Amino acid sequence: MPDFTAPRFDHPPRPLAQRIGAIVWPSFFTACVCTMVFFAHVDPLELRDLTFPGLPLTRAVGYSIGFFMFWLATASSSLFTWILLRPSSRYNKPLPPE
Repeated sequence: MPDFTAPRFDHPPRPLAQRIGAIVWPSFFTACVCTMVFFAHVDPLELRDLTFPGLPLTRAVGYSIGFFMFWLATASSSLFTWILLRPSSRYNKPLPPE
């Protein structure tokens, strides 16, 4: 019978720059595409007039806010995926013998 309590091969941890890049770069690309598609149909000034009519926002500021909101949303999605894909052997250690 196989021994399932013995830890199997564990991949070495990736460098911090690689882990951050794996989250930030795909989310940046996705935010760019989402921003282009969204603002092809929605004018930032009309959106401002519907949501915050008292704020003096320009189109460029509206595009920037929209881009960073898309980037935050897609980065949080990438971060959650990265958390779910971590190897369990690194965090689930066997219990000590009694």
